[in-house]
Amino acid sequence: MKRSDINHIKSQAEEFIRSFGTVLPPFADWSPDQLRSAQAKNIRDRGLGWDITDYGQGRFDELGLFLFTLRNGDVRDLANGQGMLYAEKLLVSRDKQLSPMHRHVVKAEDIINRGGGDLIMEIYASDTQGGIDRETPVVVPSDGCPVTIQPGELMRLKPGQSVTLMPGIWHAFWAEKGDCLIGEVSTVNDDRTDNIFEDPIPRFATIEEDATPDFLLVADY
Repeated sequence: MKRSDINHIKSQAEEFIRSFGTVLPPFADWSPDQLRSAQAKNIRDRGLGWDITDYGQGRFDELGLFLFTLRNGDVRDLANGQGMLYAEKLLVSRDKQLSPMHRHVVKAEDIINRGGGDLIMEIYASDTQGGIDRETPVVVPSDGCPVTIQPGELMRLKPGQSVTLMPGIWHAFWAEKGDCLIGEVSTVNDDRTDNIFEDPIPRFATIEEDATPDFLLVADY
């Protein structure tokens, strides 16, 4: 991805988020120098802030995602079972923009349609080797109620609706009927190690530095 495109995508996403009355934390406006400072060490260490990815494929409008990590704990605390064991993100999925099929090893997450278009979820269980089981129905909680998803069936989340995905549940998603603002509340998150994709693609974008960055991405840390 070109840095100039990343700067532009971030501005568009900020405007979309504000349209729902959502205000981001102060560090969302920090300059690259501020994010490189000692004051921002915890922000960098925990991967807070802006994240824009095309999964290394160069087709952001078709295959990509915008994310902002609002808060995140330390994965080392999971072994002790105490501490800040949770994370929260805001995501923007553009209309028909695919976030590709993947699962998590550790992370359980609630995916919440916070507004805009419909959020379409494609969901499968894992087989005994950790691959995708496309033959067996899977049961997932949705707003406190169990929902059975048949193989190949798509789950449509209207604004306000959510689904809970436990580790090992394969999922892909995209928006329909307009761009979608998504909330994610999860176990403490490590995007460097906890994303297993069906296809061998990277989690973060490769960046072409054709412009000065207006801000830093999590991947820049």
